[in-house]
Amino acid sequence: MARRGADRELEVGSSAHYEDPALYARTYARRSEDVRFYVELARGARSVLEYGCGNGRIALPIARAGVPVTGVDLSAEMLADLRARLANEKEDVRGRVRLLRGDMRDKKVPGARFPLVLCTFNTFLHLYTREDVERFLARVRAHLAPKGRFVFDVSMPSPIDLARDPSRTYRLPDVRHPDGRRYRYRERFDYEPLRQVLFVAMEHEADDHSFVTPLAHRQFFPAELEALLHYNGFAIESLAGDFGGAPADRHADSLVYTCRAR
Repeated sequence: MARRGADRELEVGSSAHYEDPALYARTYARRSEDVRFYVELARGARSVLEYGCGNGRIALPIARAGVPVTGVDLSAEMLADLRARLANEKEDVRGRVRLLRGDMRDKKVPGARFPLVLCTFNTFLHLYTREDVERFLARVRAHLAPKGRFVFDVSMPSPIDLARDPSRTYRLPDVRHPDGRRYRYRERFDYEPLRQVLFVAMEHEADDHSFVTPLAHRQFFPAELEALLHYNGFAIESLAGDFGGAPADRHADSLVYTCRAR
């Protein structure tokens, strides 16, 4: 019974953040460093597979750069929004995008192998167990072309966030929702060390409406990720501390891994 409840908590924490594509797009509209990085990376590939394509924040710029991209995502809402965005693109851009809905641990792209496979913007952090990681990396290996590269980014675990009091809320700047309301915005953090999952409650409060969006991110420590990649048949080609190539050190907020199958 406890196991079923825990699974439900992770299921909601991996989906709720993506049920409002308009708010998602506005929240991350200014996040551009990873977009530039992945577009430049894709220019040298004849095709790209992106896990966690969402509503196209990265996939669309890749397609506009002239590179065919296949996007896989579990969120029906995000994929519907991306299809609506594609309708406003030029015909050649639309023709370069193929979208598939499914669980990245299992979804197969029939008959396709790619020189570049991406797992973007912390999508990897929705792999909560060792078995999840193993299943996903097996899918990546199955879809990598010979000598292809697998590139993904994850946030560096923050001791400050992991140690926060779960009974406290932390005020952040107000949020203007696409519905026109201005929301007072707070976050609450609750880290479960046994499962290494950080649960974040994103609390939005307006005078006439309030809602809470849960988010669950598995916290992978660098040495742990190195071992998981190694024992699942990958070699780390490079590791950077941001999308500009900074060293991966104690000051890094994100880790960007470039890997090849061994």
